[in-house]
Amino acid sequence: MGGFFGVASKKDCVLELFYGVDYHSHLGTRRGGMAVYGADGFNRAIHNIENSPFRTKFERDVEELNGNLGIGCISDYEPQPLLIQSHLGSFAITTVGKINNQDELLRKAYQDGHSHFQEMSGGQINATELVGSLICRRDTLVEGIRYAQEMVDGSLSLLIMTKDGIYAARDRYGRTPVMIGKKEGAHCVSFESFAYINLGYTDHMELGPGEIVFMTPDGVEQMLPPGEEMRICSFLWVYYGYPTSSYEGVNVEEMRYRCGSMLAKRDGSSVHPDVVAGVPDSGVAHAIGYANESGIPYARPFIKYTPTWPRSFMPTNQSQRDLIARMKLIPVQALIEDKRLLLIDDSIVRGTQLRETTEFLYRSGAKEVHVRPACPPLVYGCKYLNFSRSKSDMELITRRVIREREGGDCPGEILEEYTNPDTCRYAEMIEEIRRLQNFTTLRYHRLDDLLASIGLEPCKVCTYCFDGKE
Repeated sequence: MGGFFGVASKKDCVLELFYGVDYHSHLGTRRGGMAVYGADGFNRAIHNIENSPFRTKFERDVEELNGNLGIGCISDYEPQPLLIQSHLGSFAITTVGKINNQDELLRKAYQDGHSHFQEMSGGQINATELVGSLICRRDTLVEGIRYAQEMVDGSLSLLIMTKDGIYAARDRYGRTPVMIGKKEGAHCVSFESFAYINLGYTDHMELGPGEIVFMTPDGVEQMLPPGEEMRICSFLWVYYGYPTSSYEGVNVEEMRYRCGSMLAKRDGSSVHPDVVAGVPDSGVAHAIGYANESGIPYARPFIKYTPTWPRSFMPTNQSQRDLIARMKLIPVQALIEDKRLLLIDDSIVRGTQLRETTEFLYRSGAKEVHVRPACPPLVYGCKYLNFSRSKSDMELITRRVIREREGGDCPGEILEEYTNPDTCRYAEMIEEIRRLQNFTTLRYHRLDDLLASIGLEPCKVCTYCFDGKE
């Protein structure tokens, strides 16, 4: 995924930029970067943060950088922010999103006379550089930002820093959030709403879908108004969002309590576990909601060891991800042995890690393991935010089961049945996943319940990965 943060201040902003970017570390673990503008012009620092936290890599840069304008990011892939010199002047740029038509845009760029792009390891170009080239095809930065967003198939939110201030633009359909904070003598812009609270900022505004603003220490000027349509990602609340975050006024932690409560109501008296547990970290709040609703005690039968282990899904090698997932979870034998456990995880993607977690609970003496994913079955890979490392829909456990049942390519109308919890095909798919994963019982969150947990109008929430509807 990735996240960004920016500051426009009448004072030196580097320390605030440093802490604001660091508060986005849960959104990615590959690259971190900061760019500032001050008396010496534009300056930038980018580091690989795969093996150490953002803070440890940038502590020296905080001492060396200075400026009253700054933007920074945590990125899952490409190094950014980038510094660009163009007919629109010099600027720094950082982006969050996904470009599905990158090859098509590259071919068009070459046809239109763009001579080259910097190539990264693995033969890929930097997507943020491509966005910068699209912006520079227009006569102003605002026109260029809107042109780039219109050309990109996927999603695109961004920050652009000039010598005069910072442009902030939310994705045309608001798939990712952009928040503005304010305090005396400064404004900030952030992906996560909580990232500026401890820095003394208060909420000023949340950009609407496609809205573009220009931010200085003195204020925020709207450059383009928001559009009518919004499709914010539902998975922000289920998994990616930090518990203290709020999107469109809906707090992540509170939503997860409602989600767990609805799972408990669906179960009713059909299961009788001794304890309810959440898979750390994102399953914990859902489990608390379930326990509060059902009256079944909440417990932590295994503990996540976080001081040294990175997030388990980030390494590109699947066996390495699985090993890290195993190493992070440490059992509490006294809370597992001879117990019937109800386990809530944010989702089941491939199924590998949750199956191993279940087996580990059985080996530790659990009598039963009931599993309740906090979202509906993932049937389609995300087209907009890259929330998983799956390169193909067929890596999803649901699609593997469907392929075994239906053969090769599955028609859309058949796939639609597998996303509908009231059909026989859905029930049979869930039973097969339960059998493969060796769960005692399995019940997914329903899509209608998920939307009710969020509380926004369904037409404003993206649920593509669950139902294939754009």
